Amino acid sequence: MRSRRIAPVLAVSTLAALVPGFTPATASAAAHSLPQYAQQKPAWHRCGSSTPAAFQCATLKVPLDYSRPDGKKIDLAISRIKASEPAERRGVLLLNPGGPGGEGLGMPQYLRAELPGSVTKKYDLIGFDPRGVGQSSPLDCGLTAEEQNWQRPYKAAAYAKDVKWARTVAEKCDAKQGDKLRHITTRNTARDMDAIRAVLGEKKISYLGYSYGTYLGAVYTQMFPRRTDRFVLDSAIDPARIWRGMMQVWSEGSEPAFTRWSEWTAQRNATYKLGSTADQVRKTFWDLVARANRKPIVFHGTPVSGDDIRAGRAMFFSVREAAETVADLKKAAAGKNQAATPGTGKPERPAPPAFGRAVPSDNATAAFWAVVCGDTRAWPRDPEQYRRDAVRDKAKYPLYGDFASTIKPCAFWKKSGSEPATRIDNKVGVLTLQNEWDPQTPLSSGRGMHRAMRGSKMVMVAGGVGHGIYGTKSCADKTATAYLTTGRLPAKDVTCQAPAPERERSSVHKLPLPTPPGLPGMTGRF
Repeated sequence: MRSRRIAPVLAVSTLAALVPGFTPATASAAAHSLPQYAQQKPAWHRCGSSTPAAFQCATLKVPLDYSRPDGKKIDLAISRIKASEPAERRGVLLLNPGGPGGEGLGMPQYLRAELPGSVTKKYDLIGFDPRGVGQSSPLDCGLTAEEQNWQRPYKAAAYAKDVKWARTVAEKCDAKQGDKLRHITTRNTARDMDAIRAVLGEKKISYLGYSYGTYLGAVYTQMFPRRTDRFVLDSAIDPARIWRGMMQVWSEGSEPAFTRWSEWTAQRNATYKLGSTADQVRKTFWDLVARANRKPIVFHGTPVSGDDIRAGRAMFFSVREAAETVADLKKAAAGKNQAATPGTGKPERPAPPAFGRAVPSDNATAAFWAVVCGDTRAWPRDPEQYRRDAVRDKAKYPLYGDFASTIKPCAFWKKSGSEPATRIDNKVGVLTLQNEWDPQTPLSSGRGMHRAMRGSKMVMVAGGVGHGIYGTKSCADKTATAYLTTGRLPAKDVTCQAPAPERERSSVHKLPLPTPPGLPGMTGRF
């Protein structure tokens, strides 16, 4: 069972998701127009002294600005584990864990053990740290831990302070990174993926992307449709809602999960003692929130406010874990002993390669805001609009509405992305996977990706709980494996049923996906 602590999210990811030179019109000529990059020979070497010899790393050079290929260059760290059966090798499978800001260099090492042998014998597994992340010329804004925390509920008396925080983050990033920020975008990361393809000598790439990685994969299909082979987009972003809308999806998706939880818990009042009807359960919860806002409740040694409790809204997607947590919180409020706090149960990520450079402590946060603010020019600039939206959405979505809609650094971001947002609208055949109860990319988000990718087929895990599917021994794995090994998409969308225990809590087979800094409910309690 996971840790039962509810607290504001301060940690950065360890999971959270882009120039004229590679525009759709010229994408087919990219390898020929940038020969100095396509003709690089990777100096493959063992990633680290403690990693398997088969896990190899290299560093490429790519242009910071693809419209100026002879200008400044940045590092692009890549990794690989070769296909286990060379005679059956099909090509390369690029991997992205999500974010934005998630490091992907270690993914081949981890996923080799999680993916079926029928997949790993056909593909070289290729990991990479996206530009600005990890070992790929990492961003650093010099942000303090408090500045990295954007779990900020709307309060009229504190709003001026929150506006100052958002402005400070934007100004510090601009001061330290300057024009570089404009080029840390999803479109440019997609171009980097194509540079990897060219360097590896492949005509096409296959791809497995989780969370933010689904949007990155969709952008690649839009820019390079003829170089797209077999793409699996797992736990998908709605491309029509990048990026403010995706934050607001968290509040929208939490309300149905909260309703489901209250009904489930009411049926088990003898166990949890939170109420015998859904209305009583909800009242118990909101009474605890009000109590904690008056005086923080000491919960497993940590004082938590009512806003801290609301910030853990993702727990309600896993009904049994949420019931256990709220029951413990009720005991804490009454001064009673709580159940012993177990370990987190979160899978360990592979150790970073020993040869790697130290990564700035705020790198994940800096990369997150660079992409989220730079991908689209649709962020409002008037702080009063954020105030109005936060007030509106707190009333409409009480759990998390104000957190999602209040002021963000993007309101003051000085370096708009180098290009407008990418409109995803194509018929490229891809497979999307979606749990019914995903706290970070809710079902509505997955359906949005499915609509935009008009050639896609979707596998929905009915009753499925959690973020990230392929490799968790889900009922969706069979369809994904068949697609990657044969290239055949299902004739129509597929719905499969999660086993009964996994409808109440997230799968015991968890993927070590990165959590974008500030993403609610995924550290501490989850």
